[in-house]
Amino acid sequence: MTVREMIRKMDEERNQHCVLEILDVDSGEREQLKEFDRVIEAPNWTRDGRSLIFNSRGFIYRYGLKDGSVEKIPTEYADNCNNDHVISADGKQLAVSHFMGDEAVSRIFTLPLTGGEPRLVTEKGPSYLHGWSPDGGEMAFCGERGGEYNIYTIPVTGGEEQQITRGEWLDDGPEYSPCGRYIWFNSTRTGLMQIWRMNTDGGELMQMTDNSVNSWFPHVSPDGRRVVYLTYGEGELEPEEHLPDKKADIRIMGSEGGESRILVSFRGGQGTINVNSWSPDSRKIAFVSY
Repeated sequence: MTVREMIRKMDEERNQHCVLEILDVDSGEREQLKEFDRVIEAPNWTRDGRSLIFNSRGFIYRYGLKDGSVEKIPTEYADNCNNDHVISADGKQLAVSHFMGDEAVSRIFTLPLTGGEPRLVTEKGPSYLHGWSPDGGEMAFCGERGGEYNIYTIPVTGGEEQQITRGEWLDDGPEYSPCGRYIWFNSTRTGLMQIWRMNTDGGELMQMTDNSVNSWFPHVSPDGRRVVYLTYGEGELEPEEHLPDKKADIRIMGSEGGESRILVSFRGGQGTINVNSWSPDSRKIAFVSY
């Protein structure tokens, strides 16, 4: 059995009960959209506000917010997609991280949001996608090179990747701010996993949280005013781990930092909000609970 086949088999055997939900970040109103008897992960809200995009068992799906329909998006040979996928700023393109080849090394591809033939962006791997620049020209991803996980950027058309962070710690989850000036990410460089912000060239590095718990995957609202992120329960896991079905919270803070507050507590973690899940009007987020 190849590594890729093993990953697919493990994913199919992980029959957790998952719930796709949305949350109003101001009122705290929580709405369960649909229950699944299989693993689903990482909802993206489409730019037109009509759908949520998520992955499950290697495939990408669209959930219709109006009628509750679930439709598989045809991704052709990219049939082992993980929970790192984003939508372009113009809403027309989808980028996915797909476990490629028998060794199942994650690389980044783009394709039309409606489906179609994937186009390879990153020649090197593993590459885990998290951010697409507002001008559409660049992507940010977590790359493992020589045993170290750092933040890289690359033109959407492919080509030479640029290493933005350097170190033996884990840097992950890079995402552009809507203004295009910053990249937000999470890092263990000060011990626990915390939320950080830097210029797109790696300058003006700033730690944005100093929590007593591990903090993952910052997502900036479309209006640029607020940031949501995931935290795990204290002592729930090691700083480098982001596992599913754990005690977790989604927190919110201003985009200039400061105090954060808990929006919702639940069983979650890996797959809950790995990618940006804000609604276009910056009022709600989508997430997965277990």
